[in-house]
Amino acid sequence: MARDTGPQCKQCRREGQKLFLKGERCLTDKCGVERRSYPPGEHGRGRLKQSEYRVQLREKQKARRYYGVLEKQFRGYYAKASRQPGITGENLLALLECRLDNVLVRLGFAASRRQGRQLIRHGHWTVNGRRVNIPSYQVRPGDVIAIKATTPATQVVRDATELTGQIPAWLQADHESLTAKVLRKPERREVAAPVQEQLIVELYSK
Repeated sequence: MARDTGPQCKQCRREGQKLFLKGERCLTDKCGVERRSYPPGEHGRGRLKQSEYRVQLREKQKARRYYGVLEKQFRGYYAKASRQPGITGENLLALLECRLDNVLVRLGFAASRRQGRQLIRHGHWTVNGRRVNIPSYQVRPGDVIAIKATTPATQVVRDATELTGQIPAWLQADHESLTAKVLRKPERREVAAPVQEQLIVELYSK
């Protein structure tokens, strides 16, 4: 499984805002954006030319890093979204939101998407009673997500629930039993990602 192993705080600094890639650390003074609010690199404090292409590229990179998806996989999501009926940008965000690793974060069962991916890869979660170890698994309306009864990761998940804010309306969670249900597909107004999807569509449409 290909994955990004680079410094995560540098990714937030490159995009100029918190992407909450490191869970609880992003809420403390140790956050890279809080300590150094300029892009990384030798020319991070220099003046950058704001071209149309650069704005579109940065938006695509921001979305890719926010969801923890590599370039080839992100292109695949865009191709699939463009074939679906409706607005391509909204379809793209819906596909990314319905990834199992992202759903665990939205439910509060993981502090970050990287932690969610690790819990899934190690086989700690089931969907409709069957063990799923694929972080990119697409959940569907009616799916029931639950932690395995014998897993040693229960305390890790309970610690993550303490950081939980509001759960999206398209999901239902029970933090006592660590189970959840997907009620429906997410609508655009319910997607909390700091992304302007139209700029991504414009970039790929060239």
